[in-house]
Amino acid sequence: MSQPENIAVIGAGLMGHGIAQIFAVHGHPVFLMDLEDTLLSNAVESIRANLALMAQRGIGSKAEIEPAIQRIRTTTDLAQAASRAQFVVEAVLEKLDLKQKVFRDLDTLCSPDTILATNTSVISITEIAQKSKQRGRIVGTHFWNPPYLIPLVEVIRGDESDPAAVERTFDLLQGVGKHPVRVHKDTPGFVGNRLQHALWREAISIVEHGIADAATVDECIRYGFGLRLTALGPLENADMVGTDLTLAIHDYILKHLERSPHPSPLLQKKVGDGKLGFKSGEGFQKWSAEDAQKSRQAVVEYLLDVTCKA
Repeated sequence: MSQPENIAVIGAGLMGHGIAQIFAVHGHPVFLMDLEDTLLSNAVESIRANLALMAQRGIGSKAEIEPAIQRIRTTTDLAQAASRAQFVVEAVLEKLDLKQKVFRDLDTLCSPDTILATNTSVISITEIAQKSKQRGRIVGTHFWNPPYLIPLVEVIRGDESDPAAVERTFDLLQGVGKHPVRVHKDTPGFVGNRLQHALWREAISIVEHGIADAATVDECIRYGFGLRLTALGPLENADMVGTDLTLAIHDYILKHLERSPHPSPLLQKKVGDGKLGFKSGEGFQKWSAEDAQKSRQAVVEYLLDVTCKA
C-alpha cells in the first residue's frame, strides 16, 4: 500500500480549512498555511467542531477526531508548507493577482513533480498559471461549500495543464471520497457555476419584473423541480421527456428568458443601498440574525442527512 501523499492547503478560511479536513480524515499529512496564527487556530477548532458534529450523526466516530487533527500542522510560512508537499491546494481570496503571486512562489518552492491546484470558483486556470514557469502542473479543483459535506469537485484542465496532472488529481480526489468530474475546457465559471448563475439571473429577473416575489421564486424551486434535481439532472430529464418536446418548449420560451450579459439593475441597486443579505439584515428578503442562522443551519442539517444516507 502506497504512502499517503503530503498535502499543503494555502488559505485557512471557509474553504481552506474544510479542504484540509478532507485530506486529514483520509490519512494524509496536511500543512495548513495562512498569514496569521489566530486564523490558523480558529481553523483547527472549526475542523474539530465539524468532525464532532459529523460523529454525532454517525459520519465517522469521535475516536477518529483527534488523530485527524494531529495530521494537520499549521504555519504562516509558505516555504515551510510547500517544502515537502506532493499536492498543493490554493484557497486564497478570489483575486487574480494574489493567486498568480501564490502560484509563482509555489513554482519555485515546490518539487518539480508537485501538483499545484487552485480552488477558484470562476477565474480562468490558464490566467492563474500565467506567471508561473511550470504551468503544466497547475490544475483547477473547484470544491463546493462546505467542502467536507458536498461530494463534487470540478477538476479543470487549463490550456497548458498536463493531462497526467489532471488524472493524478482526479485519482487523488476519488481516494479521499470526493466525486470529481472532468471539465475539459477552461471557461469562466466552469460547469457548476455557469449552471447556478444562469438560474440566479433568471430568478432575479423574475423578481425585478414583478412576476413573483423572492420568497415565491425560492418556493417554486424548493417544492418543485428542485426536489428531483439530485435524482434527475436536466439533460437526463430532457431525454426522459424527449428531445422533441424539449425543442418545442425551447422554441417558445427561450426568447422570453433573461439574457442580459450584465448584472441585474435590481441587484446593483440592492448592493448600492447596502442591502447585502444576511450580513446587513436585508437583501432580496429581510433577515433577522436568528433567521439567518436558522437558514445556515438548515443547509448543514440537510447535507448531513444526505451524507448519512449516502
